[in-house]
Amino acid sequence: MRGLGAFLARGRQAHQELMGESLRLYRQGEDVFDRDTGTTVPGPQITLYGPGPGRVKPVAQATGTEEQAGEREVLLRDYEVALPWSAELPPGVRVLAGDRVEVLASQDPRMPGLILWVTAAQYSGTATAWRISAEDRS
Repeated sequence: MRGLGAFLARGRQAHQELMGESLRLYRQGEDVFDRDTGTTVPGPQITLYGPGPGRVKPVAQATGTEEQAGEREVLLRDYEVALPWSAELPPGVRVLAGDRVEVLASQDPRMPGLILWVTAAQYSGTATAWRISAEDRS
């Protein structure tokens, strides 16, 4: 098992070197109605990770699906988000569907500001990165 540990450590370091984006993983709180203004305001955001390194890449076979959202069509595209294998969450917290990943900085100038919605998180003791499935709902 000692050989496997060294191999995984090298793989995790190499994968982290590929992480060209700065990301923030967060949970959006429920909207709150403000009686004074008569408007609904977004609830608080709870940061689960970041800002920190990560990698966002489209899932090659994902062509996107059209969905109805209110009165407009939304195209859903699938992405894989990779965070360092050692990334920690607050104690007792797990990533849930509906959490969000915000791209803060990237070598691709079109990516900062992109918000991805988490659909699933994968866990593995022998992975080189922590992988999260997400979708772009724009």
